[in-house]
Amino acid sequence: MNEIVRFHRDEYGQEPEVIVSAPATINLMGEHTDYSDGKVLEFAVDRYLTVGVSRREDLGLRFYSANLNERKRTTVPNLKYKREDRWANYPKGVLHELLQLGYNIPGMELTISSNIEPGIGMGSSAALGVATAFAVSRLLKTDLSEFQIIQSASMAESSFVGIEQPLSDQLVCTVARKNSLVLLDLQTLDYTYIPFASKDVKLVLTASNVPVVSPYEELQERRTKYAECIALFKDHKLGSRLSEFTAVDLHNSMGMVPEELRRICLHVIEENERVSEAAAYLTRGDLLSLGRLINRSHESLRDNYEVSCPEIDWLVKRAWEIEGVLGSRLVGPGFGGCTLSLIRTDALDDYKTHIKEYDRIFGFSPEVVEIDIVDGVREAPDLVRPVAV
Repeated sequence: MNEIVRFHRDEYGQEPEVIVSAPATINLMGEHTDYSDGKVLEFAVDRYLTVGVSRREDLGLRFYSANLNERKRTTVPNLKYKREDRWANYPKGVLHELLQLGYNIPGMELTISSNIEPGIGMGSSAALGVATAFAVSRLLKTDLSEFQIIQSASMAESSFVGIEQPLSDQLVCTVARKNSLVLLDLQTLDYTYIPFASKDVKLVLTASNVPVVSPYEELQERRTKYAECIALFKDHKLGSRLSEFTAVDLHNSMGMVPEELRRICLHVIEENERVSEAAAYLTRGDLLSLGRLINRSHESLRDNYEVSCPEIDWLVKRAWEIEGVLGSRLVGPGFGGCTLSLIRTDALDDYKTHIKEYDRIFGFSPEVVEIDIVDGVREAPDLVRPVAV
């Protein structure tokens, strides 16, 4: 944490009064089920976004990104969305939400430092919102509940920034536990912990390093198709969420639902079912079946939901060919990003060797990272105890 202290002191001439770190998050299973209020099986990863904050004597607001070496500024009375402020709109949105809740927001100076790669499905924006919300709550000694802080971070993204997202990333970023996955029902927001710890296998992220292109418009189009599908189903079966229907319902709709729409809906329905299956396999310690389920998830993301790309498909296919790789699939919104693989520890070196051709074929160097499942948001420099709110 000395680094964030140095960044803040060099930028503002004083040390931060509060420092909070929030982890990245990844779905083990449940890609694109959250939009239909389905289920996700998600966990926090040992990559962190850290926010340092201190007060000002006036109503000025200063935001400094150490990674980008960029500075944005505004004032509390003039707190509004500006497209040119890009990353700073997320902490601005959190402050705006706290104002709406009736809290008196003073002038502040914020420093942001992160090793979470943005735009590849690791919840970087959620981590920024959660870390900011917790840090400001701690600074002001508010009486906000944990869930109110989660909501503030979520609303900052959906209402203030205008990117409509479920709050799964924010919630898991907050409540995650070391060596456990969070099984979350987006309809009720009920969640349970599923233990996951094995010396014999590792979770491995492989970054494709394909240039990130925002998939927001593509995903919005798919959400529109969800609504179309539900409207068609309603003539035959009651239900307001795609996750309330089954693959049998979809099969019975043959001829009524256009093929493209049917495939998109099939992914969401079956992926939601795979979440429950994955939790059951983990509970039983059946990692072989879990690996096969991970593979099926990728096939559906590739063929039905159509959010994969040649680079990702190559990495997944090569992983499937290696003995000791139990499963591998695309994670995140798609169109690039990372693969997540479940690999026996004794097969890691073989895996790293077999994907070396990727650079020669596609011109991008893959990055292989062994990841650990960690606790949720923590006040720093003591990352052991949770933030008190």
